[in-house]
Amino acid sequence: MQTISRFSASARCWLGPTLLAIFALAGCASTPSVETRAAAPSMAGSRPPPAVSGEVEHDQKFARWVAEFRTFARAAGIDETTLQRAFDNVRFIPRVIELDRAQPEFTRTVWDYLDGALSAQRIARGQDKLLQLRPEVDAIVARYGVPTEVLAAIWGMESNYGSNVGDIPTIDALATLGFEGRREDWARGQLLAALKILQNRDIDRAQMIGSWAGAMGQTQFLPSNFLAYAVDADGDGRRDIWGSVADVMASTANFLARSGWQAGQPWGLEVRLPPGFDYARADADVRQPASAWASEGVQAMDGAPLPAMDGTSILLPASARGPAFLVGPNFRTILRYNNSTSYALAVGLLAQKLAGGPSVQTPWPRDLQALTRSQLLALQTALNARGFDSGTPDGTMGPATRRGVRQYQRSLGLPADGYPTLDLLQRLQ
Repeated sequence: MQTISRFSASARCWLGPTLLAIFALAGCASTPSVETRAAAPSMAGSRPPPAVSGEVEHDQKFARWVAEFRTFARAAGIDETTLQRAFDNVRFIPRVIELDRAQPEFTRTVWDYLDGALSAQRIARGQDKLLQLRPEVDAIVARYGVPTEVLAAIWGMESNYGSNVGDIPTIDALATLGFEGRREDWARGQLLAALKILQNRDIDRAQMIGSWAGAMGQTQFLPSNFLAYAVDADGDGRRDIWGSVADVMASTANFLARSGWQAGQPWGLEVRLPPGFDYARADADVRQPASAWASEGVQAMDGAPLPAMDGTSILLPASARGPAFLVGPNFRTILRYNNSTSYALAVGLLAQKLAGGPSVQTPWPRDLQALTRSQLLALQTALNARGFDSGTPDGTMGPATRRGVRQYQRSLGLPADGYPTLDLLQRLQ
């Protein structure tokens, strides 16, 4: 998913073309259109049952919202033909609202996420795709400076190399989100962008499909990011991120290049930390040249010199017991695509495997359990009660919670890696 700048995504989540950040692809059952859905017949002389009456009222409200938006879009320069194509058969999709409101109780550990993202099947399929497309993609790499394997990794993560682009009509999804109102301003902006895409005739309405959140095509661009970054690489006059692999790759490369990708630099690498390392410094806000980390004893796993990179940080995605990574500006560029650390790490490691590189060498601490949202909420509440400020308890992990966890870990004489564990929660309780 792409950032909503991958928010992508992070969403990343910045939601890259994510927001990031982030959003999962999800299908939904089709729902009769406003125009065709009929109320159930009522008994003679009686009023319709309340449920049917409420459904009709809902349809009428949705129709009024669509009519108001058509007026707004017309004033913004959308022609009548495009408005008819977009809205004459627009549908409200209840499943979109269900997915937008869903906050899963159970979370996944980073190693569980990577097990799926870096499956042997995905790696093998990606390598086959690269063999087939190498001449075409190499020309794109030469133009934008983004490695082939990175483009393929995003392609693999977002749609399994084009095999799963989503099946929800983008216009319907965004109209549904706009009408529901929780994110109306955002949805209206994306819906207007989608109408501009239709008006430009880059894609027909029937083929403009994607996720429930409006992300489209083989690398899941939001409509606004499509307008800003999509490229017609095959020269057919259309920017087709649904059916043209050349357009998909060039558009993705253009997004990354214009978001700060530094050609010739890696995204990062696994490293070995020295004895006595201060784990509190493993933070995205602590940045320095790779040479400075080397002077402190940080080493590449194979003993080779660290690559010349400025603005690098140490990343500990699974506590002080798990692997450590040195990540630089290009890692942060991937976060702009989808603002999720697990996603950006998956893209980097998948690209590494597609290029024939090594797997992660340090074992993951698979005995650690991911806290549920309720447990994390309890942890935040307990930290605050003890005077370790973790911000407003919300059941999600953020910088404030990480700082609170580090302060509590220091008070116990533990490595201050900021990683929430069941053991810490039990100590607090």
